[in-house]
Amino acid sequence: MIKKKRYGNTLKEQLIAGARDRLVAFSLDRGQVRGSMVHGTRLVNEMRANHQLDILQTMVLGRVYLAAVLMAANLKGNDRLSIQISCSGPIGGVTAEANAFGEVRGYMKNESLPVEKPLESFDLSGFFGAGLLSVIRYLEGARQPFTGTVALQYGNVAKDLANYYLTSEQVPTAFHLSIHFNKQGDVTGAGGLFLQTMPGAGEDLAKRLEQLIWSLPSPGEAFSKGRDVERFLNSEFKDFTVKILAQRRVEFMCHCNRGKVRSLLTMLPVEELKDMFDNGPFPIETACRHCNTTYEFSRREIGEIYGMRFPNN
Repeated sequence: MIKKKRYGNTLKEQLIAGARDRLVAFSLDRGQVRGSMVHGTRLVNEMRANHQLDILQTMVLGRVYLAAVLMAANLKGNDRLSIQISCSGPIGGVTAEANAFGEVRGYMKNESLPVEKPLESFDLSGFFGAGLLSVIRYLEGARQPFTGTVALQYGNVAKDLANYYLTSEQVPTAFHLSIHFNKQGDVTGAGGLFLQTMPGAGEDLAKRLEQLIWSLPSPGEAFSKGRDVERFLNSEFKDFTVKILAQRRVEFMCHCNRGKVRSLLTMLPVEELKDMFDNGPFPIETACRHCNTTYEFSRREIGEIYGMRFPNN
């Protein structure tokens, strides 16, 4: 993977941004509620740069990235999970995959979203339309992945994921996903919150949390003003006995490389490789969908893959 633009103008700024981007797992009220919160400003900015997204596209894909990272908070080892949305609207579909190391990658199916008039709000339900949301867990040692699927009900990533947990896993869950832009359209803050009540949690606790969630400040806006995750949690949930359980870095990261892409080219049908060698155009360019990194291959390299031998120059 090649990052097209790292977040921060200097090495010092990049290191500071990297330190701020964190995933924090926590509990409330002596374990009756579990949750995670992510500061993902650098993550979303680097995702946006690689995929070359406008504001609307950044809102869509960035929210799914943040949700995937939040849901991966309790993964271990080589576990990973994927959120996949297929829909009839202009978005077409979204995929994001996160692992236990806090790394996330993914893409939006349609590269452009038609906007015929200025948006009156960030309600994106019309861009989703009807569709399905799937959560796929790839657990180390399991013979096959575990998949749960529900119909899209809201065209809102946070609400549809909460509905997934309630419908598919019977666990009351809340998400708060937030990306803050300045007047120039730059992402100045991005973050998300994930909460689940545990079995045995009283109705009174659930009602208190529900009231609080609706009044919470936007994580993205809070992070754009310099707040960090722990200060946010200790301030906003001061009446719920916050206990920090774990922290890890988060990063926009894809483990594709030139060697892996070359190996994929060797799997193409012989006829297709011959056509590429004969007709080009060169260099042949192929891009990883998950991170939009482009890899180039010369005519000589395609010939070598095809099985031809060139004299040494």
